[in-house]
Amino acid sequence: MEYAAAKSSICRQCSRSFSPFAPKPGLKLRTTEETPAQETSSSIFGRLEDFWKRQTSSLVECFECKRKQQVSGAASSTICPSCSAHIDLRDYKIVSGFSRSIRTRGNVHLSGKGDLASSSVVCRSALIEGRLRGNLHCDDTATISYSGKIPGRISARHVVVERKSDIHCFRTVRGENIEIKGRMSGEIIAQTVTVHKKGSLEGDVTARAISVEKGGMFSGQLAIGQVGLTQGELLQERPAIASQTTESSFPDPVARPLPAT
Repeated sequence: MEYAAAKSSICRQCSRSFSPFAPKPGLKLRTTEETPAQETSSSIFGRLEDFWKRQTSSLVECFECKRKQQVSGAASSTICPSCSAHIDLRDYKIVSGFSRSIRTRGNVHLSGKGDLASSSVVCRSALIEGRLRGNLHCDDTATISYSGKIPGRISARHVVVERKSDIHCFRTVRGENIEIKGRMSGEIIAQTVTVHKKGSLEGDVTARAISVEKGGMFSGQLAIGQVGLTQGELLQERPAIASQTTESSFPDPVARPLPAT
């Protein structure tokens, strides 16, 4: 440590004199005039975006105890006031290979060059444009704009298969509302299923209601009933109901007196 007003000092190893506050010979200081204009504009835009996020708030649910709380839009994480669990609020954009698990109340964007091999992905909303090999659960909307095979499970409140998509799902796709605008093959369990114009759905569907618009196509087995039941469980219940009806329709024989003549 040197005195702040010192003009020079002596090195304790080689005993040479030097100025402690002189700039190094190869060091070039950037002045204000040399700052690029793009950095200034981006910083202003970032400040405006950060200011807007701070003015907004969102309702966040805890992963552990399901308690809801209001958090600032600019927050990247928070702590549950009930169980002290950590809640991630960040958005993820995947542009290359990614294999770690994700559990956030933010959004996930899997770009066209991305490869998501996580065993579990939990988020608010997701946009799938690349290869998805793990399980995906969205609290809100899962939008699929991809052509290829999807070996993992997909569950969301609202699932949308975009117009240019052509997917083959190896595992069940679950959702409250599922919209098919492109091509899809696989098993679906949902409340309502809508096949739009020029859309194509091939596979087993268990839903409370299904709608196929003019120009759309559906091919497969359809079970209209309880969402929690699979096709095999629905078929197993029918013989039991029929046997009960058969037994009740034939009363036991009772001796009746002949009419008097």
